[in-house]
Amino acid sequence: MDSTEGISHTGFHAGSSPAKDETRAAAEAARRRVRIMSATLLPTLPHAEPVAAPAARLVLKTDGTSRGLLDGAWWPRSWDLLSELPALTDVLDPLWGRITRIAVNPEHWPVIPREIPVDGHIVKVGWFTPEIDPHKLLLLSYGTGRWDLLIVPPETGAESAARLMAAASEYDGPPLTASALIAADEARHGVLAAGQSLGPDEAGEYEGGASAVSVAVPQRTGPPGWASRLIIGM
Repeated sequence: MDSTEGISHTGFHAGSSPAKDETRAAAEAARRRVRIMSATLLPTLPHAEPVAAPAARLVLKTDGTSRGLLDGAWWPRSWDLLSELPALTDVLDPLWGRITRIAVNPEHWPVIPREIPVDGHIVKVGWFTPEIDPHKLLLLSYGTGRWDLLIVPPETGAESAARLMAAASEYDGPPLTASALIAADEARHGVLAAGQSLGPDEAGEYEGGASAVSVAVPQRTGPPGWASRLIIGM
């Protein structure tokens, strides 16, 4: 009896019971099934698609010999050069050659960085006052040339923006500065660029001082005037 009890005791501690082995094997198999099911049931997250930036809103002169003071007009969506300039150079680089420098008047731009990264290169930024009109953007392409664009304020209403962009890309109008074009549109239509009505004092001031330049905003009745313009993002 003593020897039998000793064998049973030894077997118990050694864990050699067939029932225990089967229990462990079943538990391990269950754990494997849980791991497989977890891996299978986890949803596959979709890859985020890149969001394309809105196209620059531009009207450019495309033919004719008289450039005047402006080569077209640009209607940015904000006064943030870092976010607005890349979309503009995406359009202008293939047309005019790589834009390497720009210059602005700091009156309306809250931040003017020295350099702005665009697609594949860096554009250097300068600012000058009073040499540059507050509503004009000067662009330089190394070895190619210089271009001047009217800056239509971002808050401008659609109708006013269309008139200003048409005026800036006219060949047969008098050569006027960017600010003069904006003042002429405000005087003719009695509204600010942003679509707000002029006050009585402002309207009287324009009646006396801007009538000489109001002819700069053309009154077109048909499409022929747009034939000499390249319209982008409108």
